[in-house]
Amino acid sequence: MSIESKKASDLSAEELYALARQREKEEAESKEAERREQREKLMEKRKEMLARHRKELNELERQIRELGGRVGRAAPSGGRRGRRAAGESISQKLCEIVATQPEMGIKDIKAQAEKAGLDTKNISQTLAYLKRQGRLTSPRRGIYKSA
Repeated sequence: MSIESKKASDLSAEELYALARQREKEEAESKEAERREQREKLMEKRKEMLARHRKELNELERQIRELGGRVGRAAPSGGRRGRRAAGESISQKLCEIVATQPEMGIKDIKAQAEKAGLDTKNISQTLAYLKRQGRLTSPRRGIYKSA
């Protein structure tokens, strides 16, 4: 006789526990299947929305080009945030600042960068990046010079 066919009062504690675990597993699988289905519907909706958006954007760009305008693509978010209006990057400007003297400390570089109107929030990371790229060298800790 199987566990499901017995009355609840006739089951042992172990059988009740096994039945409860089986039921929990089935409920969890059911909930996961519902979530998966909802995710798939939302992803399909997103895909349709993106396609509609691209179509509308292409139409606007076509109209702008017909009127003699130029259409530039926007930079993806998260990238190229450090670009200046003149097209000069923070990295390039820092290399120019460091090149003005034989060696410069971080404080001097930061002061010169602030005078130049650069955002100095992540200057240490930028200097480390330039060092890894071989554009700057560091003869001592906290001191940089052009490569």
